[in-house]
Amino acid sequence: MQTVTLASAERDVRAAEAMESHHAELLGNLELRTTRLLRAITAPDAAPARRTRDELVAWCRRELVPHAEAEEAVLYPAARQLAGQHALIHAMSHEHGVLQDLVARLASADDPSVLAAEAGALRRLFASHVHKENALILPAVAADASTSLADLLDRMHAQLEATADGGATGTGTAEPPTTDAAVTDGQTAPTAAHTCGCHDADDDAVELDVRAVPHAIRHATVFGALDAVAPGTGIVLVAPHDPLPLLAQIDQRHPHAFDVTYLERGPEAWRLLLHRTHP
Repeated sequence: MQTVTLASAERDVRAAEAMESHHAELLGNLELRTTRLLRAITAPDAAPARRTRDELVAWCRRELVPHAEAEEAVLYPAARQLAGQHALIHAMSHEHGVLQDLVARLASADDPSVLAAEAGALRRLFASHVHKENALILPAVAADASTSLADLLDRMHAQLEATADGGATGTGTAEPPTTDAAVTDGQTAPTAAHTCGCHDADDDAVELDVRAVPHAIRHATVFGALDAVAPGTGIVLVAPHDPLPLLAQIDQRHPHAFDVTYLERGPEAWRLLLHRTHP
């Protein structure tokens, strides 16, 4: 169920929506990376699992950990001052510590069973963590007239930019995009979409089923997952309807980077292979 945020200012509503959208991107990216790791550890050769583990740990240290640190420095001190929030923020800070500990343990793990346990724990904990932030912390801060959630978000962005190595880390949320389109089968579709089946044998494609994801953050979840897709690989997207607007937004964010192949066209599910051809 989607959280409804009541705020003291319109810009705070927009800030809460931006934070929830970014949480969804992080979740989508983490979901894809952990699923890929769980698949890699079943291979007879240990090299793919180590490589996938290293990629996951590097992403966590580049995106997930700085995000948690920015919340600790900016959002949580403000939320802790609100009535009834102190115990919750204390618990959430503890979870940040657990998340960082899981990342450190992943970095040194080699045993497949340990990798599976640590990756699964990281994914589940972060999903629960951001749910509580979206449902409890952001609405409380946004509703407080003495606190500007939008200003806090600006300060978090400033901290992330200051601590990023070599510039932007990709933590921002893009504006809703538009794109040129072509007509396919009598419907409007982005120019990247086709049904030739040329990538049907993409064995590395991880399935991402977004049918249970709330509509408001569904696109952001997909965007985050696609950011984790390397050229030459892809994901299978499972949607509750033909995702033409989403495909248009993907083509705007990553022009001509993904080939789209329809594997199933409803009525209960649309399955599409999104194969990345270049960065």
